[in-house]
Amino acid sequence: MDRTSTTVAGLFIGRAERIWPDRPPSAIRKVRADGPMDLTITGFTGDEQADLRVHGGPEKAVMQYPLQHYAVWKDEMGASEPGLRAGGFGENISAAGFDEQTVCIGDRFRIGTAFVQVTQGRTPCWKLNRHTGIARMAAEFVRTGRTGWYYRVLEPGWVGQGDTISLVERHNPDWTVARVTNARLTSRLDTALAREIVSIPGLSENWQRSFGRKADAGYRDDPEAAWRDG
Repeated sequence: MDRTSTTVAGLFIGRAERIWPDRPPSAIRKVRADGPMDLTITGFTGDEQADLRVHGGPEKAVMQYPLQHYAVWKDEMGASEPGLRAGGFGENISAAGFDEQTVCIGDRFRIGTAFVQVTQGRTPCWKLNRHTGIARMAAEFVRTGRTGWYYRVLEPGWVGQGDTISLVERHNPDWTVARVTNARLTSRLDTALAREIVSIPGLSENWQRSFGRKADAGYRDDPEAAWRDG
């Protein structure tokens, strides 16, 4: 495998459902798709988000998670944890090779016949803890930087297991998903750095607003609030 391509190891979609009686509905429980899926501007046909205020939409239409991270999680959390498998974190695309250190904000990929762009990292919410049954899972996502990332869809198309994921364009080589996500979760960020991040081409609108607030002198962001972005 080279550094500019990999393949879709698994494709997952889910419906919003009331998984926990004491909590709002969620679509974090994904199932493996039977075949190629139609990818639209707002995500895969048949995939849902329960709370569109913080999940889904054009800026977070698709989530990808590095398959290789699961082996590390099993070593750290225990191999018996049932949620530590491809699709177990609510991602749409599972693929080995790329990770948060090698993917940059604004990167453009061809996946199957669709054309997508990286917009932001994932900031997990309480649903990840409930879904995996691991009370500290969201906190561990933040601590390790093993968060995965979101795409916006530039050109709709069809995506299936085994399709190639190819890096087509990279304009922001200094701004990896890991670096920008870490900055997003930093409560007190250097204002000059925040201003730089705001101007990264391709960054999601939501994170542009967040870093815009961080760029205001004296503003102290609440890192816990970022987790509600899911």
